[in-house]
Amino acid sequence: MNSSNTIRSAARAIIIQNNSVLLVQMKNDGGEFFILPGGGQLHGETLVQSLERECMEELGIDISVGRLIYTREYIGKNHQFDHRHNNFHQIEHVFVCEILNDSQLGNGHETDKKQIGYRWIKLNELSEYKVLPSPIKSLLQTDDLALSNSYLGDVN
Repeated sequence: MNSSNTIRSAARAIIIQNNSVLLVQMKNDGGEFFILPGGGQLHGETLVQSLERECMEELGIDISVGRLIYTREYIGKNHQFDHRHNNFHQIEHVFVCEILNDSQLGNGHETDKKQIGYRWIKLNELSEYKVLPSPIKSLLQTDDLALSNSYLGDVN
């Protein structure tokens, strides 16, 4: 199947502890940036199963998946982020999650290609970091993680 006419489904986790959010540290030609843990859904997996697997692979943690916070699209050709994304279209479903066992945090066994680590970032210091998609910086600083519209649209 031609990748230019497929849409990838993904699930991501918002994990907040001690007024900090757990983010995956990435690096590409443009420098360092941070994203929520998670990734692509495999055929036959629920979004919850996908997110549990991805958090184990990337970070080595077991999680409990809570409520859906928002859905976001990323249509690569509409953003000047990475020229390799020109044919990339992903829909992300983002859930509030809790870590069940963090004793292995940082010991992911199948990290993403551009992943260089992870970091707990204080919620009141998010503006100092390149966090993608950028609209979540303000969301993460709200007490209830509530949005008037849970569909963010095509944003990076």
